[in-house]
Amino acid sequence: MHVLPFEKPVADLCDRVRALRVAAERDTSLEGELAQLEAEVRRLAKSTFGELTPHQKVQLSRHPNRPYTLDYVKRFISGFIELHGDRRFGDDASIVAGLGTFQGRNVAVIGHQKGRGTKENMKRNFGMPHPEGYRKAIRLYELADRFNLPILTFIDTPGAYPGIGAEERGQSEAIGAALATLARVRVPVIASIIGEGGSGGALALGVANRVLVLEFGCYSVISPEGCAAILWKDGGRAEEAAARLKMTATDLLSLGVVDEILEEPPGGAHQDPDAAASRLEASLAKHLGELEALGAGGLPADRYKRFRSLGAHVEL
Repeated sequence: MHVLPFEKPVADLCDRVRALRVAAERDTSLEGELAQLEAEVRRLAKSTFGELTPHQKVQLSRHPNRPYTLDYVKRFISGFIELHGDRRFGDDASIVAGLGTFQGRNVAVIGHQKGRGTKENMKRNFGMPHPEGYRKAIRLYELADRFNLPILTFIDTPGAYPGIGAEERGQSEAIGAALATLARVRVPVIASIIGEGGSGGALALGVANRVLVLEFGCYSVISPEGCAAILWKDGGRAEEAAARLKMTATDLLSLGVVDEILEEPPGGAHQDPDAAASRLEASLAKHLGELEALGAGGLPADRYKRFRSLGAHVEL
């Protein structure tokens, strides 16, 4: 299991908690010790993770053990049927899309998907979509609009793939079309930033009525490494760039880019994916209920108002 240097003390305690939980299922006398150890994990995680730098939070958002889109889908989307292909060129495994049921409601689900290990990451292109991935997303947006299905998106990508083939097939056009389509749909749209959200490759799934972010998720116009390379011609200044980009969850909330921060389990979502999924599910249900009250006519207007309110300006 991959462990970042700054998270090792917490990760070691989390391993002990998991082992003790298994033992406590067989021997109830261990429940008191388990409760004490869980309290110790919470205390240590609060003190350790409360002092993380923006760059360390970026590292957590990219953690290879974090739950990805399909990990959340299997926990709270029942009867999920994945749909493939953009009906133009092919399928893109770095975006998963399909239909399922969320707490009794039929929904459309679209999300970035990274891989576990080298082989799957090659298949998923490390979560960097090609144009056909965004055009597959557009298919689902239009399908959801036609059949009145709420849209749940899950954002976790370093950005759209910048390869020659992707550019030849119209990467920027595909992203732009996805933005326009998602802006127009007459159904509730809720986007959840579950890891890193990089540039237009993330925003193509982010034009939503409500945007949620996990505690250690990040969202920015460019990666810290790319920003440092462009601004200072020195990728080694990524830590400084991460601070200046204001890309952490607390920064995003203060700027109005996101609507809610979801607290992660002690040690991060990768230490307890079930607990992370439970918190995300509860928040999605709350916001979905609020948005359904707006009706089809009010949802695009609500989305427009939300994005028009971003940023700062001075009237002369």
